[in-house]
Amino acid sequence: MGKFSAYKLPLKTLPHGSHAFDYKLQKQFFVDMESADIRDADLDVHVDVNYKGDLYEITLTVKGEITLICDRCLDDLQWPVDTTFHIFVKYGPDYNDDSDELLEIPESDAELNIAYMIYDTVALTIPIKHVHPLGKCNRAMSTLLKKHRAPGHIESEDDEMMDEMIDEVETEQMQPDTSDDDDVPTDPRWDELKKLK
Repeated sequence: MGKFSAYKLPLKTLPHGSHAFDYKLQKQFFVDMESADIRDADLDVHVDVNYKGDLYEITLTVKGEITLICDRCLDDLQWPVDTTFHIFVKYGPDYNDDSDELLEIPESDAELNIAYMIYDTVALTIPIKHVHPLGKCNRAMSTLLKKHRAPGHIESEDDEMMDEMIDEVETEQMQPDTSDDDDVPTDPRWDELKKLK
């Protein structure tokens, strides 16, 4: 039994009318697909097939969450998925996927495996650049990135935001906590540095 045999729609045996199929996608589906981007998943896939005589109207609805790797700090990044894919399928002499709206499959195929259709639908929701919102990246990694940036590096808008965030974090870490007692001794090195202002 193949890895994706569960995703075969029995088109030839479907009677006229509407039919529904449901799938649960988790990590193993994307491991089997050898996906480099998707590390984990919790997705519900609902498939509606409407058979109209010589044409099958297929609608995939995918909802849930996938786990990606943040391009900036390399920590896990939870990415919401809520998408739909719509296609018409009909039988013909050969396999033909030249159109985005119509898929033609050979008469000899009794079933249509939609595993790759589902995978492509999910993969298209992943942005080219997947990063945490500003301030949510791993702080230690962000600081290292700033410290080891190549000389002559051309600053981008993303770099500027990252620098501001890192400076803000470093400032917070360097300032002594004055909210408690004034009797708490401070580091004499900081006291000397404050005199330089």
